[in-house]
Amino acid sequence: MPAAPDYPSAPDLVAPARALLSVSDKTGLVEAAKVLHEAGVELVSTGGTKAAIAAAGLPVKDVSDLTGFPEMMDGRVKTLHPIVHGGLLGVRDAPEHAKAMADHGIGGIDILYVNLYPFEATVAKGGSYEECVENIDIGGPAMIRSAAKNHGYVSVCTDPADLAEVLEALKADGGTSLALRKTLAARAYARTAAYDAAISTWFAAQLGQDFPARKSIAGALRQTMRYGENPHQKAAFYTFPNPRVGVATARQLQGKELSYNNINDTDAAFELIAEFDPAAGPAVAIIKHANPCGVALGATQREAYERALACDPTSAFGGIVATNTRLTREAAEAMVEIFTEVVIAPEADDDAVAVFAAKKNLRLLVTGGLPDPLSTGDTFKSVAGGFLVQSRDDARIKASDLKIVTKRQPTEEEIRDMLFAFQIGKHVKSNAIVYARAGQTLGVGAGQMNRKDSARIAALRAADFGLDLAGCACASEAFFPFADGLIQAAEAGATAIIQPGGSMRDAEVIEAADKLGLTMAFTGVRVFRH
Repeated sequence: MPAAPDYPSAPDLVAPARALLSVSDKTGLVEAAKVLHEAGVELVSTGGTKAAIAAAGLPVKDVSDLTGFPEMMDGRVKTLHPIVHGGLLGVRDAPEHAKAMADHGIGGIDILYVNLYPFEATVAKGGSYEECVENIDIGGPAMIRSAAKNHGYVSVCTDPADLAEVLEALKADGGTSLALRKTLAARAYARTAAYDAAISTWFAAQLGQDFPARKSIAGALRQTMRYGENPHQKAAFYTFPNPRVGVATARQLQGKELSYNNINDTDAAFELIAEFDPAAGPAVAIIKHANPCGVALGATQREAYERALACDPTSAFGGIVATNTRLTREAAEAMVEIFTEVVIAPEADDDAVAVFAAKKNLRLLVTGGLPDPLSTGDTFKSVAGGFLVQSRDDARIKASDLKIVTKRQPTEEEIRDMLFAFQIGKHVKSNAIVYARAGQTLGVGAGQMNRKDSARIAALRAADFGLDLAGCACASEAFFPFADGLIQAAEAGATAIIQPGGSMRDAEVIEAADKLGLTMAFTGVRVFRH
């Protein structure tokens, strides 16, 4: 391990003499170059960046003028040169460095502005393998890392906001402070880390490696929060490049800033409601503490909301409402009758937005679409010392997947009810029981340590709100390990049971169902949610 040399302390204020600019995104480039030129900073650039600056009538040197080597190999080699990296890495006040720079004609580079080849964007638009490889930047990350390491003297900028801070410092103080240069260096390393993470993730996918030897996760800070799950916890929201449609893509039209719990619960609500195709009609889900307290279909959005609310209006207070269709005024008028934390929808009518305007604290989010419940992707969970990764639960059970294991065959209506209930059960914390009929949840039992208690609690909830369970379907997201949970559901009024099956006591459970005159379907798919 290299020892730290005894360099002189870096100066607090550095007045820049030379800047190297090489950017793929040229937004604001010319304006920034003018400010630098007016401040007496020499401009050095490459390729299209140099052409844009020169076209504005500003003096600018080509990197090849410094290095004595032309840009070559289709632009792959232009800044990978000791003149460039010596200018970035040289410790100006260290005698040996200063002598080497003088001996080899290396001038210092005090500002580096580089934004990288658009690798992430190329992947997102479905670029070919060859296109993606060609958009892997080599010289850019190398320069960024060199400049960031030598932040005692160099200001490194990787996006327009960074450069704007440097320009403001030049206007105010004639140079950059050490504190600013340290901040910029930290951002720069975070940017190259995220860039490398995107490349390694893409490469693993190309090779069909679900779980490569090293897995990197990178996100961009979207929001810091007052606190996390509890007031004594710190929290922030980060988003991935090209994020999944949902909370990360949403526009907040009104209301207070989203909290940690708001985002967690809103994500759960929107992922659930995305299970229902808007082409088949409106659906509404009401979520509390990441569990559905009511989900329903309806002829109109308002009817779907009112049916969802009827399942558990007590728990719905202070909950999250998600819709699979454009928010309407009629539905909004019903929603504001009780306190709601967040409403999230693909879009919203102007008059629906106007209804919510009277509720200043209610957060209204529109996402521009629905996430695809069948799409692939990873989910993550932190544990002490690491994190767990698994593929997203994209299970979707159809009528043709069901195996009827009882003597009594289900009616078409019972099949529809079973599938609806099981779809909801996929989004309920285990152990989960869902009672449903005619596109409406009637009772939800969530997060209990045994399935019988979940069945009993779901029935009690239904009774509390005057909902009749006679003839309903009961969904269990995992198998019944004993017959007691199934018997509990039958006593509550369920006549159709849907569960994965696979227990050592399946025969016992089937026998109990037959004795009770129930129909029961096995899905063969478990949908635990812990």
